[in-house]
Amino acid sequence: MSPHAVDSQTLGQTDPWNLSKFAVTKNAFLPEESQPNTLSDPYYESWELVAHNLAELIEARRIHDAINELPVLSTDLLKSEAEWRRAYVILAFFTHAYVWGGEKAEEILPASVAVPFLKVSAHLELPPVLTYAACNLWNWSCSGDDFSKLEDLSTLVTFTGTESEAWFMLVSVAIEATAAPIIHTMLRALDAVKTRDYEVIIKSLQELKVGIDNTSDLMERMYERCDPMEFYYKVRPFLAGSMNMEDAGLPNGVFYSEGDGKGEWRKIRGGSNAQSSLIQFYDAVLGIEHNGHSDSTKSFHDEIREYMPGPHGRFLVHVARSGSLRGLALETPVREEQHRLREAYTAAVDALTEFRGKHVKLVTRYIIIPSKKPWAGTTRRNLASSSSRKGGEGLMGTGGTELIPFLRQAKVETEVNKIESPENSEKS
Repeated sequence: MSPHAVDSQTLGQTDPWNLSKFAVTKNAFLPEESQPNTLSDPYYESWELVAHNLAELIEARRIHDAINELPVLSTDLLKSEAEWRRAYVILAFFTHAYVWGGEKAEEILPASVAVPFLKVSAHLELPPVLTYAACNLWNWSCSGDDFSKLEDLSTLVTFTGTESEAWFMLVSVAIEATAAPIIHTMLRALDAVKTRDYEVIIKSLQELKVGIDNTSDLMERMYERCDPMEFYYKVRPFLAGSMNMEDAGLPNGVFYSEGDGKGEWRKIRGGSNAQSSLIQFYDAVLGIEHNGHSDSTKSFHDEIREYMPGPHGRFLVHVARSGSLRGLALETPVREEQHRLREAYTAAVDALTEFRGKHVKLVTRYIIIPSKKPWAGTTRRNLASSSSRKGGEGLMGTGGTELIPFLRQAKVETEVNKIESPENSEKS
């Protein structure tokens, strides 16, 4: 367990939020323990054999044969929630390896993967696709007790076996672990709004700012061991879903075969860091609203909650309905403590704005710039090749949105929540 985590026994005695109901652990949105690297029952040995050799099978162009040869296995022998999560990770990686692992995109997912994947996804309240949960939250183990220590983390399943891919995934794990105490701090702050306990709220907002700054610092460690060109051309294409991927070779999405001609065409968003519950939690407690468009009547940020584990999505809704700190910060300050609260609130908003600005820079370095450079390695028809033809214009994210406009809009929608002090307003 991370030393930043909150003791669960103490939490149960003092926290009225009933976090276990929302699968929020002492490590925030991460599980309480390192994830299993195998399913315990020998019945699933065929899955594990492919999962442990996935990168080699893709590289050798044997992944389609390997998956086509798999039997349609039952989910009845999965023994715990950790094993259900492990099965979800395995089948999500199988799905994307099958769709994107050849010379061109495969439009039909065989029943050997589709049938159990649909059952596992329904159990975990997630779509049958490689979500952030499959790629990051549940796809790691730790050799020590500090889940925020990148050097102690390792991935369980990868597409390429490269350090770039592992580092890309593990940076997010470390970010989630680092944020654990902030979750509980901010829930106490929301409770303190009811009693107008300004000192608790001010201290909480100050800690939130530090927590977001730490998140930003960890995100910038991406540059240490993740090569932009390798990420863009070798890793990122596997993360794409089937929504808005016409140019990449999926005009109808993917057909999830259930055998005997049965099945369904599905267009689903791929994995994206926008599916992290952590950043939406920051937005919720600060009262930051996003109105970004999606392909449905909901905003993208609302829709994306459906790509989070069901309990996590419900937790965010519960937090949002419980109010935010913004209303208190907007009150005209009269007492000194009200001025301090407004300053602490704006400092936290500034920190989140800066985080989103750094994310835009990261995307520029890892996606925009590589899309304009030639690649000497193998090129398949996928998200990378279709995006590169556009010369960096209108690039599609793995989640099926236009990348840069979405990120810039999220940054602007955060920044406008700053509250200028009366003194600064008069000067302007």
